[in-house]
Amino acid sequence: MSKDQGASAVSGGWSRRRVLRTAAGVGVAGAAAAVGSNVLAQGSKLRPLTLAWNANAVCLSAVPVAVERGFFEKQGLKVELVNFAGSTDQLLETIATGKADAAVGMVHRWIKPLESGLDVKLVGSSHGGCSRLVGYGPAGITSIAKLKGKTIAVSDLNSPGKNFFSVLLTKAGLDPEKDVSWRQFPGDMLGLAVEKGEAHAIADGDPNLFLIERRTKGLVELATNLSGEYAAKTCCVVGVGGKLIRSDKPLVASLVRAINQGSEFVADYPNETARIYSPYSKVPVEDLRAVLGTLTHRNHPSGVALQKEVEFYARDFKLVGVLKPSTDAARFAQHVTVDVLA
Repeated sequence: MSKDQGASAVSGGWSRRRVLRTAAGVGVAGAAAAVGSNVLAQGSKLRPLTLAWNANAVCLSAVPVAVERGFFEKQGLKVELVNFAGSTDQLLETIATGKADAAVGMVHRWIKPLESGLDVKLVGSSHGGCSRLVGYGPAGITSIAKLKGKTIAVSDLNSPGKNFFSVLLTKAGLDPEKDVSWRQFPGDMLGLAVEKGEAHAIADGDPNLFLIERRTKGLVELATNLSGEYAAKTCCVVGVGGKLIRSDKPLVASLVRAINQGSEFVADYPNETARIYSPYSKVPVEDLRAVLGTLTHRNHPSGVALQKEVEFYARDFKLVGVLKPSTDAARFAQHVTVDVLA
């Protein structure tokens, strides 16, 4: 029996006796232990915490997994989810105004506001991957070098994809502001934009880009945020309001542990994860499973490892002029990250 089959065997209508009996029969003691801890946690007082996330992003499926599998409760938390499915400003506003205690999202969306003084600390992460750049083969765009003088379609001019691939273009010798044009289209119209010749490439995230590729012939993958030196990098991080981390670091540590457990579950049980996430998406479960297979949910650094990655990204953002030339990347990373698990 696969790990996913074992996970399905203990989903829904749990009882401690049933879980332990099932685990003994099929060898999923790890899943039984997680559920057993969930049952025990229900007898103790749980600490409330509000967590903002983008329910449209399958890459953040560790969040609903942590809810359904009881990982938040196991850590003593009663988590309320807030869906910010919109602009970066909405995400940041949820924390700045106290509507959420913490949020999970792309590190590329956080770095500039953090430099500007946003009172948030980065304390953990979830995974790597989820942004891709594809060229339109019939237009001759089969490599990054061939993008010079061309237009890249995006769904948001402040999207993580635009920010990340601007860096990649710079490292490839292209000026992301002068050598290419960025043009915004509705997310479901990106494929049509290249077919009509209004753009020559697309920078977006999955599952949207995955579905566009299904409908649009001739798309060629040029790069992802796991390409080359980024292969072992994380991309989605956990940010917590400064007030909370100053007043209750152990609570924040519990959140990070639960997200870590959720991420490990995604890596171990992608089929079950696709099922858990499916109520948030119109995408078929099998397609969600395919997208999950492209992500690196075992890669969720915290502490010094996360600090080093934030420093790396800060240097990238200085390279393309997003951060000030005077910003010290190492000091910046040390200031905006906190090791809550130490």
